[in-house]
Amino acid sequence: MAKCCRCAEALCCLAGIAILAKHCRCAEALLTEKEKSMDILERAEKAAERKQRGGYNCAQAVASVLADQTGLSEAELMKITSGFAVGMGNMEATCGALIGAVIAAGLSVEGKGTVRLAKRMSEEFSKKTGASLCKDIKGRDTKVVLCPCEDCVRNAVLIYGETVGIRE
Repeated sequence: MAKCCRCAEALCCLAGIAILAKHCRCAEALLTEKEKSMDILERAEKAAERKQRGGYNCAQAVASVLADQTGLSEAELMKITSGFAVGMGNMEATCGALIGAVIAAGLSVEGKGTVRLAKRMSEEFSKKTGASLCKDIKGRDTKVVLCPCEDCVRNAVLIYGETVGIRE
């Protein structure tokens, strides 16, 4: 079993992607005051770093850096987004990074206009990454990777910022 890169506690694993276990102290952490004051570029880099370092799936990496915008804790968002790894486990569905950004957007606007935001975010995401389905982005059928996961995560956070903006 893998260990958390932050607290060294055991991690669960789903399709090779580490997911923080319920008992992991990191899952209970909230964004620090410094993280809450990050601009969108810093948040995008932090999300990409979290994805690359491990312990976060794409949806979790995105949602976790936007937690202060949602009214939920990082721990709650980690649980909500835990099932969105690897295109919902089989690469057949929407990229988790985009899902994480849309979840954060919906919470940020309290559900008002979320469908419109999701459409706009999905269109922008596809332009930047070449597709919105995990299998297409990862080149499962074509063997051509359109965008690495870290870049998908970075793009999703930036698109959130362009579409919704960051509340102070």
